[in-house]
Formats: sequence, C-alpha cells, structure tokens
Amino acid sequence: MNSGSYTRAGIVTLWSAVLCVLIAVTAARLAGYEPPAPPDSPVLASREVRFEDTASGSVEIYESGSDRLLLHLAPGDGSFIRGVLRAFARDRRSQALGPAAPFRIARHLDGGLTLEDGSTGRRIDLQAFGPTNAMTFARLLDAGPVDS
Repeated sequence: MNSGSYTRAGIVTLWSAVLCVLIAVTAARLAGYEPPAPPDSPVLASREVRFEDTASGSVEIYESGSDRLLLHLAPGDGSFIRGVLRAFARDRRSQALGPAAPFRIARHLDGGLTLEDGSTGRRIDLQAFGPTNAMTFARLLDAGPVDS
C-alpha cells in the first residue's frame, strides 16, 4: 500500500465518525433530550403571558393577570412563536395539563432570554434560535396593550 491509501482510509474514518456523532445527536434530540441549562443568571425583566388561539386561526397574546392584549398574530404570521407554542402545548397535552396556565418570558443579566412553562417545568433559551427569532419574544416584554 502506498501512503495515499492510508490518507483515504483516514478521511473515510474521520467522516464516518462525524456521521455517527450527527446521527447520535439527532436521535437524542428527536427523543426529547434537552441539554442541561447553564446556571441561572439573575432576571432583569419578566412578564407572564398567555396565548389564545381564535376561531379564525389568529393567535392573541395577553398579559396574564391584567388580560391586556399585547399582540395579535394573524393567520400565517409569527411562525416562530407558533412553532414554540406547539412544542409547549404538546408537552402540556402529554401531561394532561390545560392551556390556561401562563408562560414566563424573562430577560437575564447575562443577556439571555428564556421562555418558561411553570406548569411543566420546561424552559428554553430563545437566543439559541438566533437574534431575529428571540426578538419576537423580546418585544413582548416591553409591549404595551394593543389599541382596540
């Protein structure tokens, strides 16, 4: 064998290892594995909100407690928010929990932004999905009521 065949074998082995790692990570994520959250950073601002689906396919986001409408998403708008909500709703259904409990959006001292479902204990780092997606939830922290 010449040295070229060892190089090809090495490259094949390397790519095989990378492929195995990708398959393992994908399988773990599809099975619901969530990596452990880093230590909590102090909360700078937070707001509890609840989401309501309307008969027209819209989603309305209310401030919990005051029931002030913060955001109205027409059908087809807010795909990131809708996707996150579907994941949280699936968790609630799997635990036979209703949709009434509020969610908590929090901005942390370290710049993090999280969404937490107190009824299931699930919490996600919204910035892991990129700044544009995180901004869709960040605006809810500062939003005033929608004018009727």
